[in-house]
Amino acid sequence: MPERNLDFDTVIDRKNTNCLKYDFAVRRGKPADVLPLWVADMDFRISSYIQEALVKQATHGIYGYSDAKEEYFEAISSWMKKHHDWEVEEKWLVKTPGIVFALAMAVKAYTEKGDAVLISQPVYYPFTEVIKDNERRVVDSTLVLGEDGKYRIDFEDFEEKIIRENVKLFFLCNPHNPVGRVWTREELIALGDICKKHQVIVVSDEIHGDLIFNGEHQVFPNVKEEFKEFSIVCTAPSKTFNIAGLQVSNIFIPNKELRGKFKKQIDAAGYSQLNAAGLAACEAAYKYGEEWYTAMISYVKKNIAYAKAYFEQNIPQVKMYEPEGTYLVWVDFRGLSLSGAELENLIINKAGLWLDSGAIFGPAGEGFQRINVACPRATLAEALERLKAAILQ
Repeated sequence: MPERNLDFDTVIDRKNTNCLKYDFAVRRGKPADVLPLWVADMDFRISSYIQEALVKQATHGIYGYSDAKEEYFEAISSWMKKHHDWEVEEKWLVKTPGIVFALAMAVKAYTEKGDAVLISQPVYYPFTEVIKDNERRVVDSTLVLGEDGKYRIDFEDFEEKIIRENVKLFFLCNPHNPVGRVWTREELIALGDICKKHQVIVVSDEIHGDLIFNGEHQVFPNVKEEFKEFSIVCTAPSKTFNIAGLQVSNIFIPNKELRGKFKKQIDAAGYSQLNAAGLAACEAAYKYGEEWYTAMISYVKKNIAYAKAYFEQNIPQVKMYEPEGTYLVWVDFRGLSLSGAELENLIINKAGLWLDSGAIFGPAGEGFQRINVACPRATLAEALERLKAAILQ
């Protein structure tokens, strides 16, 4: 049966479905009629193959304890080999309900209270939360924004922070959320060599690794053989196939000792099997989702181009940085010379939009906004028109 869900233009009403994106505006202090382009899920219907797998499971009518069989790993490993030239071993795999959960387990497994964990802001804000909430210290080696509009790692500062703060663990965002960088092989080797030199464990969040528009995603331990010994690679089908609510992530830890410590923390947390629906959806996605995935990437790439052209032609005082990866665009509003409160008022109350404030990604994100463009073109166009009207009024 051919893929049926290739219509990305139709606006699907997500209200009254317990949708975090659309149904919780008032609870979170936003106007009821705000247009949301914040949290990172898509407004597209998932692959019909995933739907069919879930319907088949639902029709069976029994949802008891479930686990993955050989076909599950085969589906994941085939996808990783085809799309990232990465050969994974089944013994490396540890399944978790989400990557943020895995980050927290890594903090507990590889550091003690008071230890330093390194991040590169502006970065996905749960990185900071799981470090602080577990009573570890956040150390930031801030990314540097070049005149060419690209963020880069300051390797001198990166190493200096590791030495000065006795850093034990580094959270790598690869590709980077929210700035959209797809790190090159050379950048990852330079970073990894520093971490190896100072015995820093690297947790590489690669949840956006399939969402590449410029460049090529490099799996961190795949760029250099010895990096396997100190790497934890966090993957999931959730962003790629729009199934975040099904709570399934696949964490790969080649080093046996590190894997054992990680598993011990999961056991201590009282967690065991993934939910049955998540297992079924993940396997179906990696087995049969290729056509949907390819069409989605093409559509989102055109949305990114549309948004960039719109900003340049209609609101040139606002600068959009075109992402190399992720369906999240990073937009610089500093040219409007507004305070943080004034910018939030412009976005929320004047434009009627719900975006992600750059400030939540760290001090380096102040004056920016993150916009999710994985939505029908009509939704994106309306959001940009609202923003233009608010700025020019």
